[in-house]
Amino acid sequence: MMSVLGLVFRLVLAAAALTFVLTATAASIDAGWRAYQRGDYDTAFRHYERAAQAGDRLAQFNLAMMLIRGEGGGEDIAAGVEWLRRSADGGMARAQYNLGLLYESGTGVPRSLTDATAWWQKAAQQGLAEAQVQLATQYFLGRGAPKDWKLAAKWYEAAAENGDGGAQYIIASFYEHGDGVAQDLRKALAWYVQAARQGDVGAAAQAKDVARRLGMQP
Repeated sequence: MMSVLGLVFRLVLAAAALTFVLTATAASIDAGWRAYQRGDYDTAFRHYERAAQAGDRLAQFNLAMMLIRGEGGGEDIAAGVEWLRRSADGGMARAQYNLGLLYESGTGVPRSLTDATAWWQKAAQQGLAEAQVQLATQYFLGRGAPKDWKLAAKWYEAAAENGDGGAQYIIASFYEHGDGVAQDLRKALAWYVQAARQGDVGAAAQAKDVARRLGMQP
């Protein structure tokens, strides 16, 4: 039977080995990023590939994007999709979002709006604004998901809360007209103002109109 001291020693060694792997992986990702920034795609590719094979989901995502774009070698969409799927399965929201885009367009995978919606759902639940907008639009149009304006409003508002200017305008319109939510001109005004602060001229005009209807200034 292994002694307590022997067990502790093995655990310490295992922890040290894991720390070394994590440190080496982080170093590879950092080196890959610096190489990519200076346009040395071949070096970046090698570093990302090393870290991706070690299971790092960020490296898997970066490697996937390089393969799909043909950076650091010839374009290989099939391999890129495989690495992107690994990253997405590992829980990386950006990979889930991009995989949804590939399913929407049928790039490297059979076109499937249902699968696109499923991947955007995963990314949206992690708080990625772009995915929340895409998911909301699927529900709004009934595209790859049942038409459901309440769910569309829910996800547009989530994206709006995450700072997406387009979503802020859309949810403002929903509150103004009572689409998918109870009509609430004060909430509509608040969201139009938020969108206007991001430079949306149309939102600024709508804010003035709603404020006038409320008998106040935006």
